[in-house]
Amino acid sequence: MKTQNKKRRILPGFGLSLGISIFSLSLLVVLPFAMMAYTTTQMGFDKFITTITQPQVFHAIKLSIQMAGLAMLTNMVFGTLVAWVLVRYDFVGKSLMNALVDLPFALPTAVTGISLATLYAPNGLIGQWFDKIGIKVAFTPVGIWLALVVVSFPFIVRAVQPVLAELSVEFEEAAAVLGASRLQTFFQVVFPELLPALLMGAGMMFARATGEYGSVIFIAGNIPMQSEILPLIIIGKLEMFDVAGASAVALFMLLISFVILLSINIMQWRLSRRVGAK
Repeated sequence: MKTQNKKRRILPGFGLSLGISIFSLSLLVVLPFAMMAYTTTQMGFDKFITTITQPQVFHAIKLSIQMAGLAMLTNMVFGTLVAWVLVRYDFVGKSLMNALVDLPFALPTAVTGISLATLYAPNGLIGQWFDKIGIKVAFTPVGIWLALVVVSFPFIVRAVQPVLAELSVEFEEAAAVLGASRLQTFFQVVFPELLPALLMGAGMMFARATGEYGSVIFIAGNIPMQSEILPLIIIGKLEMFDVAGASAVALFMLLISFVILLSINIMQWRLSRRVGAK
């Protein structure tokens, strides 16, 4: 009887599976980060602080975090809107629109960066019209924000879309019958259900945006103290054979990203428990 009720497992037993999982994570994730931390410790804590607080480095860190955060907030709004349209409406070209959402994942980031720079340069197809009213997009922080919005857009859409698909329309209809407006229905009925998935997508998006290089470098201009991003600082230090300095900057950015991701995951976990309890 016990044999019949025993669940079939496609993979090997727990011990072997756990061992393979730990080995894979150690080899692919832990070991590179540990080596980076070890390289940084060779320079000493005082030199580490000196490297991080250099005006050019500090400005690049600040700019990268600000633009990643702004892109995250932008995509949380427009990504949710696109997911809503894809789930709740049927229209001609819906499959094409759904496929276009994943295009930033499929395209090499360099192609995205060159395309954006061509479009939004002062003499570009779109940039020339902004230039006439005194607004510069390419080679400014605005260009960085635009590139980060494009390359990280699918994270929000794909995180929210399945939740919306499973959310019954009956809850919204009941709210409408009880006299709730469309805005009240969204923020009091729909939004609480979407929030855990939205935070998960935002966390992944922010992690991608802070380390983005290929698409940003072509449109940012990389002007020191103006539009120079953090990955370019790391590349510059490596080109000068300052491996310890590059590791220090990368480790500091890793710590910031880890703290932000951990905070978002804790918030998402608490919200999921609260929703589950209801």
